[in-house]
Amino acid sequence: QVQLVESGGGLVQAGGSLRLSCAASGGALSRSTMGWFRQSPGKEREFVGLIRWSGSSTYYADSVKGRFTISRDNAKNTVYLQMNSLKPEDTAVYYCAADYQRSASAYESAYDAWGQGTQVTVSS
Repeated sequence: QVQLVESGGGLVQAGGSLRLSCAASGGALSRSTMGWFRQSPGKEREFVGLIRWSGSSTYYADSVKGRFTISRDNAKNTVYLQMNSLKPEDTAVYYCAADYQRSASAYESAYDAWGQGTQVTVSS
């Protein structure tokens, strides 16, 4: 069973940047679509973006498009979420997830494995 561990969260001022990492152990991510989701207090978890297994395609929620970038290094079994121009409304726990069926889905139900999440707090 693949285990996913996110890191890189923290406190940042509005306009700043953070890079989150999602490292996998217990299996390869090289043939999985990898997604990022986030959950703010009192809200449902929402889709942030995904990257296809080859890394050739990425998709983003409108709320982060142009500010966030997802990349992957299959040799390191790691996926990244670069977050720039952060806003207070980006404050959330961020989760990475693996979709073994390699769909390009924004729905949580498509994902088979999840990390424990990392907190991102953006101050105004």
